[in-house]
Amino acid sequence: MPCIVLLGGSFDPVHNGHVELGVFFAKLFNADGLRVIPTGKSALKHTLQATAADRLAMLRRAFDGQAIAVEIDEQEMLRNSVTYTIDTLRSLRAEYGLATSLVFVMGFDQLQQLHNWREWRQLFDYAHICVASRPGFGVESLPEVVAEVFSQRSGTVEKIRNAPHGYTYWMHDLAINISSTAIRAALQRNEVPTKALPPAVLDYIQTHELYKT
Repeated sequence: MPCIVLLGGSFDPVHNGHVELGVFFAKLFNADGLRVIPTGKSALKHTLQATAADRLAMLRRAFDGQAIAVEIDEQEMLRNSVTYTIDTLRSLRAEYGLATSLVFVMGFDQLQQLHNWREWRQLFDYAHICVASRPGFGVESLPEVVAEVFSQRSGTVEKIRNAPHGYTYWMHDLAINISSTAIRAALQRNEVPTKALPPAVLDYIQTHELYKT
């Protein structure tokens, strides 16, 4: 069965943690491709600082040259209404049909808020959900209802690779401790977060003087 890893986020800006997360899960599931989906108008986030055009440009630079095929999917940016992940997954399932494993990847901070997402229980009808914990965070940090559902649907790499949707997978050892919020704060202090950003993304930010205020 073909397998596509889906990586969503605001990417404001995209950083090394995003790249590592997407590439790691693409390799883990021997995926046929990685589809990166930048948020449009999010219902849960405040106004994004970088424009859609800037975020797309940074994403293309960040994921350029990867060994796996990477597609930057603009569908959420092109919507005129507020973006909901359930709508995106429905669209992707309609595109790929039931003969493809769709693996939606998120960070632990997103998982903590999963119960606030629109129709969050229905997400599993369209994709698997995989998460990587940040250092210091575990199941005890999750809302009880999310922890219960995530535990009940726990699957193996093999099960996820050979089913279209419905399982969860928790990678506890992928310690990614980078945040876009911290990067923006550093840039506003005129600090250069060289270890957190792909060089081409940092160059773009500096050239276009992003996140100065």
